[in-house]
Amino acid sequence: MINDEYFLAALRLAAGSDPIPSQVSAAARDIYGLRIPRAVTATPAARAAGPDVRDPDGCHLVRFVADGLTFDLEVTVGDGLIDVAGQVCPHPGEDAVIDVKTPHLTLTRHLAHNGNFAATGLPPGWLSVVCHRPGRAPVQTRWVRIRP
Repeated sequence: MINDEYFLAALRLAAGSDPIPSQVSAAARDIYGLRIPRAVTATPAARAAGPDVRDPDGCHLVRFVADGLTFDLEVTVGDGLIDVAGQVCPHPGEDAVIDVKTPHLTLTRHLAHNGNFAATGLPPGWLSVVCHRPGRAPVQTRWVRIRP
C-alpha cells in the first residue's frame, strides 16, 4: 500500500512544483562565487614522498601542476590558524600575482623573483591558490581542506 503523503510528494517533485530549499540555493550561490572564470585547474602531483605529505613538524607539503606551472606549498597549522609558504616554478612573469583563497577571505601576494610567496593567519578549512598571469588564463589549485 502506498502512503498518500509520499505519493503526493513524489508527484510534486516530478512536476517540479516543490521549491528548492533556501539553504540549497544559498550554498549554490556561495560556491558559484568562488569560481575563477577561464581558470586552468592544477591537480596534485607526486613529490618524493607522495602528493600530500605531513612532515615530522606537522607541515603539509603539497605539489600541484598545470599549464606549465608547478605550485609547491607548505601549509602549517599553529594556534588554530593556517600559514602557507609556496613557490611557483617557473616564475610566471613580473606582473603575476598570487591569491591565497579561503571561502571567506582572499590574500593577494606578489611573487618574489624566485617565485616564492607567503600568507599567514588564514582560518582553518578550505584553501586554494590562484596564479594570475598577464595575458594568460589563471591557474588555480584544487581546493584542499586543512584541519588543525
